[in-house]
Amino acid sequence: MRSVKSLLAASAATLISSMAFAADMPIAAPPPMYAPPAPPADFGGWYLRGDIGMTNQRAKSIDAALPAGYQKSTEGLGFDSSPLFGLGVGYRFNNWFRADVIGQYRGKATLHGADNVIGPGFVGSNNYSGSKSEWVVMANAYVDLGTWWCITPFIGAGVGGAYNKISGFRDDGVSYSPGLNNSVAYFADSGKWNFAWAAHAGLAYKVNPGFTVELAYSYMNLGDAAPGNYRLFDNSASGPTSIKIKDITSHDIKLGVRWDLNSPPAYMPPPLVTKG
Repeated sequence: MRSVKSLLAASAATLISSMAFAADMPIAAPPPMYAPPAPPADFGGWYLRGDIGMTNQRAKSIDAALPAGYQKSTEGLGFDSSPLFGLGVGYRFNNWFRADVIGQYRGKATLHGADNVIGPGFVGSNNYSGSKSEWVVMANAYVDLGTWWCITPFIGAGVGGAYNKISGFRDDGVSYSPGLNNSVAYFADSGKWNFAWAAHAGLAYKVNPGFTVELAYSYMNLGDAAPGNYRLFDNSASGPTSIKIKDITSHDIKLGVRWDLNSPPAYMPPPLVTKG
């Protein structure tokens, strides 16, 4: 009996000793869970841009000085479509606002139109032909409206100047009273700078962090244009012209690209390491 008691006492002492040793040991915290770094935030920076497209141009009227008592109306005035090419540099301030400065060449567009002239004892018409081209310098600002599936709709506006050049302008005049008379006047090539403004809208697709493709529409107001001095076909008269092509506008469709000059590298999460 005494040996049983001794065995129980030894066991109790051993258990108490083990519990005291365990209480003195520090509690080990579980290893922290790994959190991968977040992708780089959207940021501003410089970019280059290029555009190609087609113009669809109109003009309000062809004005010319008339003798007292005469009046005229313009018929069928317009231009054929022509290509446009543009280059520019810009800065993206944040993920919704950017601005750029562009230079644009708008190729020759064939001009066509006519005037009907009525006066005391006179009825006649002037048939006009020629071509028009422009150089445009413009500062633009854009608002990006959010991104869905890498596609960003945007709107914008711009102001600047347009150098409108008239080439090969010709006036074929016909008068019907008294009698039938024909005349042809040739005009020197001439260009002038005008105030210009534009409104833009489009969609941008980010191909990768440094390269974006745009499909855009622009409404352009390019001001006026005028040919140079005239001379009649038989050199019977010549001098400065009073003809002016008023309020030239254009509806443009463009395909553009943007290259970010300091875009961040594409984000790649670190490889997953497992312990065997």
